[in-house]
Amino acid sequence: MLRPPRPELLVFLLVASCGGGGGGGASGSGSGTSITGDYKVFAANDLGMHCIDEDFSTFGMLPPFNVVNAQIVRRTTGGSPRLESGFTLDASYSATRDPGGSITTTSVGKTNFWEHVAALFGAALSPGVGLTGLSMPADGPAPGPQAMTWDAARGWFRAFGIPITNTDDAGADNPYPLLAIEAREAGTGRVLAHTDVVVPVSNETECRACHATGEIAADTPGVAWSQVADPELQARRNVLLLHDLHAGTNLQASQPVLCASCHYSHALDLAGTGPAGAQVGHDTFSAVMHAFHGRQLDDSGAPLFPPQGSTLATCYQCHPGRITECLRGAMKSAGLSCRECHGDMLDVGGEDDLAQGGSLDGAADFAPRRPWLDLPRCQSCHTGDALDHLRGPGLVPAADGIRLRQAWRTDDPAASPILAVNRRFAENPDTLYRDSTGHGGMACWACHGSPHAEWPVEDAGANDNLAAIQLQGHSGVIMECATCHEPGTLAASLGGPHGMHPVDAGWADESHGRLYRRDPAACQVCHGANLEGTPLARVAADRDFRGEEESRPLRRGQVVSCDLCHSPPR
Repeated sequence: MLRPPRPELLVFLLVASCGGGGGGGASGSGSGTSITGDYKVFAANDLGMHCIDEDFSTFGMLPPFNVVNAQIVRRTTGGSPRLESGFTLDASYSATRDPGGSITTTSVGKTNFWEHVAALFGAALSPGVGLTGLSMPADGPAPGPQAMTWDAARGWFRAFGIPITNTDDAGADNPYPLLAIEAREAGTGRVLAHTDVVVPVSNETECRACHATGEIAADTPGVAWSQVADPELQARRNVLLLHDLHAGTNLQASQPVLCASCHYSHALDLAGTGPAGAQVGHDTFSAVMHAFHGRQLDDSGAPLFPPQGSTLATCYQCHPGRITECLRGAMKSAGLSCRECHGDMLDVGGEDDLAQGGSLDGAADFAPRRPWLDLPRCQSCHTGDALDHLRGPGLVPAADGIRLRQAWRTDDPAASPILAVNRRFAENPDTLYRDSTGHGGMACWACHGSPHAEWPVEDAGANDNLAAIQLQGHSGVIMECATCHEPGTLAASLGGPHGMHPVDAGWADESHGRLYRRDPAACQVCHGANLEGTPLARVAADRDFRGEEESRPLRRGQVVSCDLCHSPPR
């Protein structure tokens, strides 16, 4: 029996960074919204880009189904911040206009999903209502702000299955629409705070590069390849025709076809019960899409998807990217591609068995990769700090010598994600980044952003950066302690995320010196063995470091070393 989709299990790219700061006594001077208010809403999409089919009349792979998670923090005067629960507050999502004027309030009339949802998923849905009963703000049975659900097991609010599309209300394409995620007073519904969050979606999931009539997968003589004018519809019909020719099926007469009816997709298995019915005995959807296609050759005998090929030559042949940027966060800014984290097509399709430690929980070590589960980890590249990190053969180190530029070892045919020993940047054991928590119960995504779109996104004006700017006054990883803590309430300590010190503590006195004398290594892990600075000690925003005798400006991105102000301690 088919189950509603589970995009919370979709593939992701992860990142973590200690990110150091300019020392205490620092005052932020970044652009954006100032830090005010008693409540803060931290929110992010669970993936960074959700895909939907451009057409559902032929076959269906991915329905309109987006996931947004949120945590609400109350900043108390003179005390510690409090992570609020669904027992004390409510949360909702509303449409909001982005800086360019685009707004998406409805999905009705923007996709033919609802014309075919009964045939594909066996669900009788009113137009605008998604597979889990959620709607866009203008489409719901009660139009307006839509309620989010409190997930006590995870410790955050969720909107699981928003049927948003990439077409805004003016008919323009916008793969990065905003929703306002709101904290509301229980009972009255009064809005206490909100943050504008990108809910990314793209229908740039294409088959036409190979399956359009006349292309390599639709050029066999004597076959009545589709002649419809729409190139994507043409390609989709040819896919069914090709499947019938090679597998002896009759999909052309069964349109629309749900691919997961026979090819199990973890992303569509909400109950998590595994293959059932016609899925048993067939390759998984990931194996069909990745491993099968990864073995295909062009007319010259070269792989259609080159193992060492660029993102454009591989992932972006099918996934959103040529127009829509699926990968657009900190990883892209660092010059990384999909391959450095996920491996090639055969790796993603589970062609070879994972090495020890390569599966999420150890259950698939020495077995094929499980789609949507055995994924790259933060710790696979962020294997430790300046004093303690992975070294040795088979690794691809970054120029700083601390981090890696590839999440798997070069001699591993399965591209198994590396499991680090130093857990400074590691996720919770046996847990994906998007489900991991750290500092005070905060989710990793609350401070680092959505996988594939980790803060900061390189385009300074991108909608993705707005949430961080609203929360702390500048883009990038949430680094400003005053986002949650009352200014002046934090002592000089290393109790922050990843063992970090506050960036607004009173370092001008002897507090930072005392910290060093008590435990030099605690400073060296980010500032380097010689205290000359590393990328783990970069300033997150322009600051003025107020020393005992002078004020020293520090610029965003500047690496902090002792000799900026005085001779390094010996």
